[in-house]
Amino acid sequence: MDPKHVLASGRTRSQRPRSSHREIADELRSRIRSGVLRPGARMPTQAALADEFGVERGAVRQALRILQSEHLLTNVSKGSPATVAAAPGPTRPRAGPAAPPEPTMVGLAPRIAAAFAAPHVRIDALCLTSVSLTLAIGEPLRRIHAGQSQPARIDVRLLLPSRDIDLAFPAPVDADDGGLLHRRWLAQRNAQGMVLRQNLLALRGSHDIDVRVCFRALPFTPPVKLYLLNGAEALFAYYTLGRSEREIEHEHVELYDADGTRSMLFAFEQPAGQRDVAFVEQSQKWFDALWQTISSDLVFTP
Repeated sequence: MDPKHVLASGRTRSQRPRSSHREIADELRSRIRSGVLRPGARMPTQAALADEFGVERGAVRQALRILQSEHLLTNVSKGSPATVAAAPGPTRPRAGPAAPPEPTMVGLAPRIAAAFAAPHVRIDALCLTSVSLTLAIGEPLRRIHAGQSQPARIDVRLLLPSRDIDLAFPAPVDADDGGLLHRRWLAQRNAQGMVLRQNLLALRGSHDIDVRVCFRALPFTPPVKLYLLNGAEALFAYYTLGRSEREIEHEHVELYDADGTRSMLFAFEQPAGQRDVAFVEQSQKWFDALWQTISSDLVFTP
């Protein structure tokens, strides 16, 4: 069987449940952000995407229009396949009181790219898993490998929930399903964290960049996510819970969970004024206190 038609869960695409247009947009957005679909490349045809996701072409067109509105695709309305938009340069997006919040998968990547323009890149993150950060770092890594960027040093610190706690979420509606959800979350936490660490540490050998990536485990489930960039910017989002149903280990589970990639990200930047200066400083102080006190060593084990 063609491996391209086998999903991470082991199911073939013909077995995949139908996706909504927003889920299709999320998947295609992640492929663009991670570099699987590169700037200037043509997208698969709408017919091919409809077949891949098991939907009608109308759902595919809706998804493509979402990505066009985010300036990730061009030529969506034309007969030929859409094109991945040219990669933006590392200009810093607008921050401060006038900056509207954006979904994490829209707002995080350009700000991470702008942060990588500094000679010393410093990123601190507190989140449930590192999936959003792993995807957002894809474009800066591409620019480094293309010779368009060359920071001298990269320091990344992540605070993630400990494997030993009972998570507040994702949480089962039926208490008997807790073990399934914990195994699924832990697998995601470990897989994304290891990919992030491997991709960054590889820059030591390939580009002689001084890279440090450190993880610590929290004894609680964070109700918010926080990204601190170069000591000058704080990006903050709430994990908003909802009820949903998913197939996990071939069982249908009802659960309460939050889609962190869609969490609305609020940006605070020091040059924007005293309010933002205070928020960035206090957020950094809070992160450092957690790192130095109640967090513990994090090990990526099943």
